[in-house]
Amino acid sequence: MAADLTGIVIAPPTRSARAAEVYRKLRRWPVVPVFLLGLVVFAGIFAPLIAPHDPESGELRERNIPPAWSGGEKSTKVVVERMTINERRTSVTLSEAQEIDPAAQVGDKIEVFITPGGSSRFLLGTDHLGRDVLSRVIYGARISLLVSIITLAVGGSIGVSMGLAAGWYGGFVDEFLMRLVDIKLAIPLILIALVLVITLGQSLWIIVTVLCLFIWPRFARQVRGEVLQLKHMDYVSLAKVSGASTPRILFIHIFPGTINTLIVVATLQVGIVILLESTLSFLGAGVPPPTPAWGSMVSDGRDKLAGGVWWISTFPGLAIMITVMSLNLFGDWLRDTLDPRLRQLE
Repeated sequence: MAADLTGIVIAPPTRSARAAEVYRKLRRWPVVPVFLLGLVVFAGIFAPLIAPHDPESGELRERNIPPAWSGGEKSTKVVVERMTINERRTSVTLSEAQEIDPAAQVGDKIEVFITPGGSSRFLLGTDHLGRDVLSRVIYGARISLLVSIITLAVGGSIGVSMGLAAGWYGGFVDEFLMRLVDIKLAIPLILIALVLVITLGQSLWIIVTVLCLFIWPRFARQVRGEVLQLKHMDYVSLAKVSGASTPRILFIHIFPGTINTLIVVATLQVGIVILLESTLSFLGAGVPPPTPAWGSMVSDGRDKLAGGVWWISTFPGLAIMITVMSLNLFGDWLRDTLDPRLRQLE
């Protein structure tokens, strides 16, 4: 006998249940990393339009101004001398400070700023040369993106070509190329950069060359491992039987099978490239001044930290941390999404 279900009422999902469902769907997508990376890319592309000031010029009178939300520090000083400059201005000399106050008399105690407060003109403050920190951080994103794109395009192409050759030909070619990879990984990057900078001078292209030399072995090893598996697949054997040339087999049949892995590797390597470029700029072997780069900005402010001028190094350091962390999280998500073995674990 069938049960009577006419009296059953299905209650709508509660607000907490709907919120939990939305959260469950959102956590499957890298919303926060993509949003942060979008901000960095937007800042790098449209830097001239959104930067409030010229990042390479400033006024010494406006140096070391703290962020806009920082209040100035006041102290009480005693007027020790009064001198009339003209009918409208009076100069009042204070003990350990100076202030213009026409009404002040000798012996009066007045409050003066011993540490200036922030200004709405400079939201993140200024550096030791009076340059706007916010504008330099925005333009620094452009340098990081430019260096990353060129490095991945050149270094990645070299690494992919060597990986394809090593995996396909094997034997002496594989042994020779992989020993080159081992030699390159054994040479410290910082040493190479410093030698090239001392020998050839400091420039953007020197840093790009150094980073390309650093990044290609990682692509070569990864692609070689993929090719060693793919070259024994049936569709590759059919391409050989049909008379396809070796370049056609490598770039038409085998290379597409490595794209998913290359996307993940490239995403993770972008963060490493940005971090290395910042490190080299911090050491003085990166982008030459006055071009704004996050690493050189951190270096400019390191000597000022003891004096309480923390914002010069802090904000570019935060930009480096947020960008690299977002790239790593996005790369992890891509790896989990593109690898079918990891999708089965969900």
